[in-house]
Amino acid sequence: MDTAHVSYLGGLRTQATHLRSGEKIITDAPVDNHGKGEAFSPTDLMSTSLACCMMTLMGIAAESKAIPLRNLQARVVKHMAAGPRRVERIELAFELEGSGLDQRQRAILEHAARTCPVALSLNGELAQEVSFRYT
Repeated sequence: MDTAHVSYLGGLRTQATHLRSGEKIITDAPVDNHGKGEAFSPTDLMSTSLACCMMTLMGIAAESKAIPLRNLQARVVKHMAAGPRRVERIELAFELEGSGLDQRQRAILEHAARTCPVALSLNGELAQEVSFRYT
C-alpha cells in the first residue's frame, strides 16, 4: 500500500498527503537555501521525525512496562554541513516528569528511544546527540 502522495506546488514548496488519513504536510526550502522558510524544510522534517519516532517508541515501551510517561517533550536542533549540503548532526533534548522513575525504568525508555526505526535508518555518519532530563 502506498504511504503518501507528494506534489510540487512551485516556489520551492511541496505538499505531502498521508494516504490513509488524508493529513497534509507542507514543506518549504529554508531561507539559507533559496527558500522562504515559511514551513518545515525537508531536513527539518527528517530531524523532527527522529524525535517523534523516539517518543513513539518510548510510549510503546512505557505502555508495555506500565511506566508512567508524563509531559514528554523534546527540543530539536539540526546542524547542517556543506560539501555536500546535508544534515551533519541532530541534537535532541528530551524532558519529562520522571523524578519517581527508577534507573531500570529510565534505561528502558532511553533504550527504546535510541533504537527507534528512524534512528536506526539514518546514515551512521549523522551524529545523533540525545539527552534526557527527568524533572
